Amino acid sequence: MEHPFLPSATLKDKSLEELQNTINSLTSKLTFAYRTRNAPLINQVQMVIESYKNEYNRKMDELINKQNIHNRINIKKEAEVGNKN
Repeated sequence: MEHPFLPSATLKDKSLEELQNTINSLTSKLTFAYRTRNAPLINQVQMVIESYKNEYNRKMDELINKQNIHNRINIKKEAEVGNKN
């Protein structure tokens, strides 16, 4: 569940590196929250992290689609590929 008070426009303006740095920072804050056993804080930080991760994944998907990267791997031998004609 994403954080309801985190505006999506704020995340869309951030670069991939900024998103990743923020996720790393929030993860250390989440560790602190677990150590202090602060359940409300744990819940809030988890929701914010999920919002950032969703935006990061959306941007990565866009990047992959722009670069036209295919998920297929050609495992045929070169001789088989050349004899196909």
